[in-house]
Amino acid sequence: MANIGIFFGTDTGKTRKIAKQIHKKLGELADAPVNINRTDLETFLSYPVLILGTPTLGDGQLPGLAAGCEDESWSEFVTQLQSDSLSGKTVALFGLGDQVGYPDNFASGLRPLYDTLKSCGAQMVGHWPNEGYTFGSSSALEADNFIGLVLDQDNQYDLSDERIEAWLGTLKPLIL
Repeated sequence: MANIGIFFGTDTGKTRKIAKQIHKKLGELADAPVNINRTDLETFLSYPVLILGTPTLGDGQLPGLAAGCEDESWSEFVTQLQSDSLSGKTVALFGLGDQVGYPDNFASGLRPLYDTLKSCGAQMVGHWPNEGYTFGSSSALEADNFIGLVLDQDNQYDLSDERIEAWLGTLKPLIL
């Protein structure tokens, strides 16, 4: 087992594709990505470092049954976490959004995941600058940075590989 676990929630499969790209770039440092609805809490908590991905649904919801997904996902999984579940864990987030179709909630699905994980004791890393994006608002912002890597596979898919590479470059000193 590697030290880094990559988990994702998805509705359309785009987040899964990004998780696979991240895994490919990390190589043997990380285990293969797993859909959050296909793991258990014990396996999830067995990793000292977690890279977690989510799309944004609706007005900033996590994927799951309440958001109209066919399967359980992040919204159901995070209810299992306790206040100290992630103490000592390092966590980085990546999120997908559509800055043209949903400019007022761009990548806002990151916020509920971030807040839950931080309240459970995780050390959150991997903030990402908001430069190069055009949107109205996002709850995933803290000052001028997103709380994780943000990718727009609908409108800026051609920038994703470069952004992933740069983000992992900033993460590696923090997670290795």
